Amino acid sequence: MDDTPPNTHGETRKLARRLNLFDATMLVMGGIVGAGIFVNPAEVARQVHTPFLILGAWLLGGLIALAGAFVYAELAARRPEVGGQYAYLRDAYHPTVAFLYGWSLLLVIQSGGMAAVAITFARYFVELTRAPVSEGALAALVLVLLTAVNCLGVRAGSNVQSALMVLKIAAIAALVFCGLWFSGSADGLAAGAPTPREPLSFGLLTAMGAALTPVMFAYGGWQTTSFVAGEMRDPRRDLARGLLFGVAGVILLYTAVSFVCVYALGAEGLAQTTTPATAVMRRALGERGASLIALGITVSTLGFLSQGMLTAPRVYFAMAEDGLFFRRIAEVSERTRVPVFAIALQGAAAIVIALSGRYGQILNYVVSVDFIWFGLTGLSLFIFRRRSPAGSGDEAATFKVPGHPYTTALFVAACWLVVLSTVYTYPANSAIGFLILAAGVPACYYWLRQQRKKFK
Repeated sequence: MDDTPPNTHGETRKLARRLNLFDATMLVMGGIVGAGIFVNPAEVARQVHTPFLILGAWLLGGLIALAGAFVYAELAARRPEVGGQYAYLRDAYHPTVAFLYGWSLLLVIQSGGMAAVAITFARYFVELTRAPVSEGALAALVLVLLTAVNCLGVRAGSNVQSALMVLKIAAIAALVFCGLWFSGSADGLAAGAPTPREPLSFGLLTAMGAALTPVMFAYGGWQTTSFVAGEMRDPRRDLARGLLFGVAGVILLYTAVSFVCVYALGAEGLAQTTTPATAVMRRALGERGASLIALGITVSTLGFLSQGMLTAPRVYFAMAEDGLFFRRIAEVSERTRVPVFAIALQGAAAIVIALSGRYGQILNYVVSVDFIWFGLTGLSLFIFRRRSPAGSGDEAATFKVPGHPYTTALFVAACWLVVLSTVYTYPANSAIGFLILAAGVPACYYWLRQQRKKFK
């Protein structure tokens, strides 16, 4: 039985609507939780030096992420279309803006991030198994396998992603439990003052701003679930709820991890380590604990890759449907009902970057580009609200951002501050990211020109 409801967006009707609220929630959480939470608590502790400020940074970052989730939830209710963020940018601004987003997603943001995470997976896997294989080859093999799984259908890809997300939650729960009960903490929370050691000052504010950078990295990724809105049974309801449930769940997980790291290692001990999760588990269970958390990190990176391979190709599919990319990318398999060429394109791009060995350099300028799109997407809600204040017809919104326009403005301001901070700290790397973005302008006009020729 065909469970795809009628759709007016051309070939989009070929995509099967098979994802539900649980799938949406797992995709949101899977897009956020990668390897960062196992490492970044130490980065935060090196910027701010008390338990109060360390935990405060994670809670503040979570509130910013939740404000963003509110924005995307209303946008999902207003524009429940394939491509998600791409569609919001296209309809709020211009197809060129949306194309540049997809362009940067393919060449910088998604592919670069997936390549780096694939290498991270390979490193931990080789360390655990002592397998005689190169990291680059193993990373490429994993990307090929995940590409193949997602070509089998959105249900197959989502099932794999959901299973890996459940395993990730189990790994984080094990870290928290072992850290609290078996670490025998002597440093712990009592080793640092429960409140800031210094009064409010410009130095303290800049330190908190620096601490928020790794926090915001760790919280990023929830927006990618919007890409598969066209394959959800009820995107207006399930995507909005999935965003809120998923982000709230990750805030709980991340705050628990940061708490147990401070509890087991103390603020100073946390700042001195580069592998806080491993340090906690080694203290709790010895080398066996270190091996167990390495296995958890391996599963976590694999889950992040699975989520990226499932969601991002839908943006390239939407671009091709709009005539702004190779037409074949919009083709959908008659058997599996997924855009197999778009999925293969994402897999190939990530594999090339992983094998090139330059993924680390690419990640250095991902954030300056990525948060531009976050900010513009937040602003798009103001545009849609002005066009349709109450929400009617195609823009009927079953969810409204609480506290709008203040919460929305907070999210947008936070995004621009991250961009400015990154440009100020890494001007050369940011310039490279902007050059790649600018290179998409002539490419976009090429596709627009091809489109105009077609309809002459």
